[in-house]
Amino acid sequence: MFFILSKVLSFLLLPVLYVFVLLLIAVLSKKPRLKRRCLIWGVALFWIFSAPVFLNLLARAWDIAPAKLQPGKTYSAAIILGGFTSENKHGKGVFNWAADRFIQGVLLQRRGKVKKIVISGGNSNLVPGAFREADFVFQQLRALQIPDSCILIENQARNTLENASLTKTLLIKNKQQGPYLLVTSAFHMRRAIQIFKSQHVDVIPYSCNVIAGDVQWSFFEFMPSAEILNRWSFYIKEIVGFAVNYIIGKG
Repeated sequence: MFFILSKVLSFLLLPVLYVFVLLLIAVLSKKPRLKRRCLIWGVALFWIFSAPVFLNLLARAWDIAPAKLQPGKTYSAAIILGGFTSENKHGKGVFNWAADRFIQGVLLQRRGKVKKIVISGGNSNLVPGAFREADFVFQQLRALQIPDSCILIENQARNTLENASLTKTLLIKNKQQGPYLLVTSAFHMRRAIQIFKSQHVDVIPYSCNVIAGDVQWSFFEFMPSAEILNRWSFYIKEIVGFAVNYIIGKG
């Protein structure tokens, strides 16, 4: 039930939805005062959620930078959270915009920073098919000639809470000692750490896939961008999720 509610909430939190509703009311309303207010609020929200400067200000406060790793230290595992691959119309896996999670995890193993790569990810669709993200990623790691002995997969998790609980079981089963490097997108790291800590999994943040930039205070930072409008949904979902987890005792 919680999984389904989170999917519904994700849709209801889309900024473009509120902009659309306000502008629709402004067009259809017969009341001049309501029409004017909805038009003003619709345009204002569209500008706030599409101008890079506001997203970058939020990201500077919210994103967690990757921790500085101890020189010469090799950690037991890098936990790479799923969400960086998608299922195409043929039921096959493809890398998506978050593939930097995969890249950074592989680099950690190649550079000798971690002994094992842990992939956590199942199928997060409301009506899941046969595709399992971790299984697809396992084959990609094999193609890069990473030994099977260096790979652990968990292919059932549908969200971050399940990532944490199922990965914990996997690590205990394979007798891997923490701390572990947690590899996920910068915007997702704060909530991910919150959840993993609540599950008593000792993790060190290794953020990647940064989707917001530094505040430049240039003219172009205040110009609307459709790409920025889409990115806001990621941050809103994370902030609301973080707050909900805190309230229900998951963080």
